[in-house]
Parts: sequence; structure tokens; C-alpha cells
Amino acid sequence: MKAIVLDQKGEFRLEEISTPLPSENQVQVKIAAAGFNPIDYQMTENVMERKLVHSPVLGREFSGIVTDIGKNVTDFAIGDAVFCGSGSMGSNGTYAEFICIPSEILMHLPKNVSFEQATAIPSAGLTALQCLNRMQAQTTDFIFVTGAAGGVGAMFIKLLLAKGYQNVIVTAGNENSVEALLAIGLTKKQIINYKEDDVYETALMLHNNQKFDFVVDLVGNAIALTAARLLKTNGVYADVTNFLTSESREVLFNKGATILNISNYAYGLEKRYDYYKNGLEQLASLLEQQLIAPPNIEVMGNLDVVTVLKAHAVLRENRTNGKKLIMQINPL
Repeated sequence: MKAIVLDQKGEFRLEEISTPLPSENQVQVKIAAAGFNPIDYQMTENVMERKLVHSPVLGREFSGIVTDIGKNVTDFAIGDAVFCGSGSMGSNGTYAEFICIPSEILMHLPKNVSFEQATAIPSAGLTALQCLNRMQAQTTDFIFVTGAAGGVGAMFIKLLLAKGYQNVIVTAGNENSVEALLAIGLTKKQIINYKEDDVYETALMLHNNQKFDFVVDLVGNAIALTAARLLKTNGVYADVTNFLTSESREVLFNKGATILNISNYAYGLEKRYDYYKNGLEQLASLLEQQLIAPPNIEVMGNLDVVTVLKAHAVLRENRTNGKKLIMQINPL
């Protein structure tokens, strides 16, 4: 099969490699589309993220058609349309024509969702859902979210609104991102353009000069300090990035904050496949009931190194404009 391989020099190449065959509990899938996530380019740059590389083929979510099944698999048949957050649990990453994954984490494609849309759901959706579930916030609590227009952010906001949360203030970086958040259901008074306004002062002004019960940081680094300062004493800080700074950690410690480290990877390490299956079932149900809308997507190209480099650059420079980036591999 063809796959995009990351070599020892940190460069991507399109190569012909062996097509994986399913073990007794696995399913082989012909990949229709694969999603891009910030962790993909971070694996090429960040020492912490590089530890998560389990295959020279990157990519952590996909949709496609079942082409072979292991002898113990009963829930799927050849020809089934499926999607999955494979993480590091597959035979290889998803920048490839085929993948084999445990049947326990695979999901049938929701009827009202395309292959490309389904590909955009697992990583962002599971992260957003875990964040919401672990926060255990009341609908009356006030929540501040950085980077709300990204893949995780957009899904998180959809989940909040679907479940009746209204006291939400978020940041975005350009007018396209602002428009995307307005389309989801936020109002202009809930969105701070961090390139035009002082985030700290504006957030306080919008919340009657009070700190927030919950802060969800989807950006990290420089804005992490601002986000930490906006949290109330003994508040809850959800860190989705692992990019807290020494200054923001000090602020959070002095506030006696509860820090939630949000990581899908933790469940994969322990082979807790039920986490992935249950989460995707919840998301699929919400999509089928039209309680949340599918992610906005942008197809970056076909299985090619140019496509990968272009997508990574857009993610690195935060130019997604509220869309999930997708690569078509075997269009269906």
C-alpha cells in the first residue's frame, strides 16, 4: 500500500509499504479520508509529543470501508462504512491506504454524516466530550475557553450549547473564526478577538469583573498565563494542550486550582477500548439526533506529501478558520 512515512531526518516521503493484515480481533479498513490534528506536526517538533509516535506513518483518525476481518470479529462485515479514532492503537497511522485496528474501537458511520465529516469527529469529539464529562460543571457556572474555533473548541462549544450551557466566553483569532463561532450559536458578546482586544480585561468586563469557575485552555503557551489569571480561587482548569508555562503553573498553584489534564492517549496506553467506543457512540447519537452539527471541514488534498506539509503549516500557524483539515485517500 502507499503511505506517507516520516523518516529519521524528520522529512515526509510517499512510499510503498506492506499492507497490514488483521489479527483475530482486528478489522482491516480501506481508508477513505484521514484527519489532521495539531499533535501530528507537534510530533515532528516537540520532544514530549514525539514520545507518542508509534509508527513512522502519522495520523490518528479516519473513515473508510471494511475490507477484511479477524476470525473473532462479529460486529462488522466486509463493506461496512466505519470511522474511528485510532490514536496509537492501529497497525500504523492514517496517512496510508489501509489500517488494521481493534474492532472494539471501531464505529459504524452515522447515516447522516459523510466520510469526510466522520473523519473530523473522533479526536476532537472525544477530547471535547472527555473535557465536558470530567469538568462536571453546572449549567449556571461561568466558563472561559481559549481557542474555541479550532477542531476541539468547536466541538466543545457545540456540546456545551446542546446541553444548555450559556455562560461561556471564548477567544478567537480572526473574523473567519468569529463567524464560525457565531454560526455554531455563540453571540458576539461571548467572543473575544485576541488580536484586537486585551483578553484579560475584556473577559473580566464581560463577566461583571468576576473570575471564572472553569477555564478550558485549548491553546497553551503565551495565553496560558492569561487563562490561569482568569480562573477563580479553587476553580477548575482543564489543560488540553500540555503547554502550561512555569508562570501559569505558579498562578494555578497559588489559586489552589484543580487541574484536569485532558488526554485520549491515556486510555489507549491502558487499552481501555470502552472509552473510545462509548464516546463515539455518544457523539454519533447526538449527530443522528441533530443535537449537534457535523464539523466544518476543509479537504486539503489527496495522499501526497504536499498535502501533509500544507495541512501542518495551516495548523501550526492557526489558520484553520474553524474548519477541520481532511486528506482524501480513497475517495468513496
